[in-house]
Amino acid sequence: MKLHPRHGWAVTPRDAVVLQQDLRGEIDTSRPLSLPDVRLIAGVDVSVKNGLSRAAVVVTSLPDFAVIETVLATRPTPFPYVPGLLSFREGPVLEEAFGKLGTEPDVFIFDGMGIAHPRRIGIASHMGLWLEKPTIGCGKTLLVGRFEALGLKKGAAAPLVDKGETIGVALRTRERVSPVFISPGHRIDLASAVAVTLAATTRFRLPEPIRLAHAAAGTL
Repeated sequence: MKLHPRHGWAVTPRDAVVLQQDLRGEIDTSRPLSLPDVRLIAGVDVSVKNGLSRAAVVVTSLPDFAVIETVLATRPTPFPYVPGLLSFREGPVLEEAFGKLGTEPDVFIFDGMGIAHPRRIGIASHMGLWLEKPTIGCGKTLLVGRFEALGLKKGAAAPLVDKGETIGVALRTRERVSPVFISPGHRIDLASAVAVTLAATTRFRLPEPIRLAHAAAGTL
């Protein structure tokens, strides 16, 4: 798959923040994505253990979630754990994995954040610039923002708001189970990100492509 790298990865945490501030203006969260046009969804996850990072990208079909392609990449973890700078820790190994893809998914769902991020450029947004494809952030824990109580049934949602700006939603993907935090990454709007996430979720809390990617990355 052709990528569009925007910078190198050999940076300090201070440099990383500057890069995020420079790139955030290029993130596009205004584009609707028609669900009937989505045929291939990729789940993206990275496992880090003993100084090594393994990225997994699993491409599945919709609506049956047949696995079309799985790619893995493993390399030394190059960046410390710093909240808000996950993409600099996982970006290099993801870039390698994306470069191995033989198929071109219609949309990518990341185990991580899109614009639901202090500087509005989480890993799904940042790597979306590399992919120039629609990307969605699906976070398991809240990073930034507040939300009101939401219903207990699957599909219930509440806006995730930070500093007066709606940056995503808390979304119930399984009845009476803790919500996940969905935000657009790049080249997709919030309503479409929610619709794709629900279409990609079966009987578990996490969308099926992310579950498959997590299992593949976890073999490290």
